[in-house]
Amino acid sequence: MILVIDVSNTNTVIGVFEGEELVANWRLSTINARTSDETGSLIRSLFSHNDISVFDIEAVVVSSVVPDIMYSLTNAIRKYLRHEAMVIGSGMKTGINLRMENPKEMGSDRIMNLVAANELYGGPAIVIDYSTATTFDAIDEHGEFLTGITAPGVQVCAEALYERAAKLPKFEIKRPESIITKTTVESMQAGLVISHIGETIYMIETIKEELGLPDMKVIATGGMGHVIDEKGEIFDVYDSVLSLQGLRLTYEKNKVKGGKCRYVTGN
Repeated sequence: MILVIDVSNTNTVIGVFEGEELVANWRLSTINARTSDETGSLIRSLFSHNDISVFDIEAVVVSSVVPDIMYSLTNAIRKYLRHEAMVIGSGMKTGINLRMENPKEMGSDRIMNLVAANELYGGPAIVIDYSTATTFDAIDEHGEFLTGITAPGVQVCAEALYERAAKLPKFEIKRPESIITKTTVESMQAGLVISHIGETIYMIETIKEELGLPDMKVIATGGMGHVIDEKGEIFDVYDSVLSLQGLRLTYEKNKVKGGKCRYVTGN
């Protein structure tokens, strides 16, 4: 078994793979203030709840875009799981050719999404991640990075609405039955969700047109993806654990003889 951990600004997603099968996964809030003991105890309690033994874990792979959390996280892995984490960074085999001015600027979470999309679904493809930011990344059929776009995330926009406007309430993020609304909450839901649906459709159409690749697959992930395409009309694939699959595949690409992984840290 291998443990994979994807740390983003809002959530931390954790998964355990046995071979190619994801046998357990959890989504936690990313909290910088957790100590290594708190983090280690939390991971072990999740294992216990799912009847997973820490002694069955052969390796731990981490992708993180939150540098402040890494000291406590890697120490927790070392202390409670008896492993040195393989931290996704530059110099690793991924199968993705990042042809950009500064590849180190590319977040490891986005790279892991592209690794999984390329290996599991094939290119050319647009990978959309509905996380703290909404990102649109494109690769060709050879796994070469073509372009990347970053927009404010759905949750970020919702928080901006009710934090900046004193009389606007917090609301559930969901698509209302109609764009013709009768209440303040419904009007906010329509403005937020339907505008992001429009953004998604426009981005997909424009990327395909400007790249001259009309048949690109559209692969979505992230917590808000199901809200954007609840009827399954926009995406070809919605894979909520795409980044975890990318971590597993990257581990396989970077193992050395004997089944151990090549520990690489940094970015």
